[in-house]
Amino acid sequence: MTASADHLKALLSAHASGDDDRFYGIALQVAAKSARQGHTRFAKELRELIDASRAEKISRPASPTPVVQPRGELASLLTADYPETRLADMTLAESARGALEKVLHEQRQRGRLERFGFTPVHRLLLSGPPGTGKSMTASALARELGLPLFTIRLDGLISRFMGETASKLRLVFDAAAQTRAVYLFDEFDALGADRSAGHDVGEARRILNSFLLFLDQAPAESMVVAATNHGRLLDSALFRRFDLAVVYEPPSRDQALEVLSRRLAAMDTSTVIWEDLAALTEQLSHAELVKAAEAAAKQAILGGSDTIGAGQLSDALNERRRLRHA
Repeated sequence: MTASADHLKALLSAHASGDDDRFYGIALQVAAKSARQGHTRFAKELRELIDASRAEKISRPASPTPVVQPRGELASLLTADYPETRLADMTLAESARGALEKVLHEQRQRGRLERFGFTPVHRLLLSGPPGTGKSMTASALARELGLPLFTIRLDGLISRFMGETASKLRLVFDAAAQTRAVYLFDEFDALGADRSAGHDVGEARRILNSFLLFLDQAPAESMVVAATNHGRLLDSALFRRFDLAVVYEPPSRDQALEVLSRRLAAMDTSTVIWEDLAALTEQLSHAELVKAAEAAAKQAILGGSDTIGAGQLSDALNERRRLRHA
């Protein structure tokens, strides 16, 4: 018999819980064990059955993974959501988009990589100024993969549970091993400040060391995404622990105009000469541009029109610029 008792129990457990990825992973282990024992024909047939079953599943419409609301202690550590944002909805630099498409491709081909002993990218570090799309990226990754998004705000966690932060982080990573999802650690610089900084204290050191240990052990089934506004402040050891780092910048003029036009897609913008607004978008983040577009749209709608005037949009952009420098 090529499958051990432990394998059979694990297969039944995975099937009962509906965890297809774990089920296939165990089946592949059985195939590999069979091949080592010389049962090459059986191993080949088993791999073919697994590939065919996975292909059939992929061809069916994907059913969304239900959002599991955290309970007990976890409820005080993270929030759960099932986002609707897709990667195609985002305006990104080509370098960032290419990196994220690579992540999604590897995640979707997880089973094929695991057959050869490799794991897909599953630990991401996103850094860049506020409002440039880091949190939205985590939402898009969750949506594209049909997974829940669990958000952990590290600044609040550290301030609320000082002295217990490491144990709380262990709870979160234990959840990542049990529930496949995208886990977003927001405000990551609250945890990852350079350990050589003079203001560093023993507690912060212990928290960071614990996080590094948990990150190293993070299962490939879930994605761990850390977002920071201050990448330059992060300990260099952190960069080595992540599979991929993606840097975000304020949008270029063309990207800024795309953000505005996307947000105003439901409005009549035929009178807007976009090139005339380009200079007003400089240094505004994606989030600030969206707020300017929404302000102009609301003004038009409440004035009884569905047409955006160039003057309304330029006024809204100037207001966002004024607030930025206030």
